[in-house]
Amino acid sequence: MFFVNSLRLALKYSIDGLRAMFKERAFRQEILLGFCLVALELFRTTPLHIRFYLFSSFALILTIECLNSAIETVIDRISLEAHHLSKRAKDIGSAAVLIALLHFGIVWLWSWLC
Repeated sequence: MFFVNSLRLALKYSIDGLRAMFKERAFRQEILLGFCLVALELFRTTPLHIRFYLFSSFALILTIECLNSAIETVIDRISLEAHHLSKRAKDIGSAAVLIALLHFGIVWLWSWLC
């Protein structure tokens, strides 16, 4: 019974996190972009392994965006005062999102060229 309660609480916290993420404009934009590009793939005869790679690279974007938002939230919780280390942490999180987006773009272009 303890396992079921723990699992239920973990699911609740995850759903709360997703609700919070849908309040983030960047997350909603990435969802829209990803679903549009993934929808295009459904009309092609792309091999299954390439589709899996596309879908997993899209999931990577969303995952990193969640982590970036978590970093920004913690920094804002600590202090809203401008500090060079706070800026650095936020910039690094943003860079991680950019790298994931570039990765997705490269994978998507590669799938169309192959």
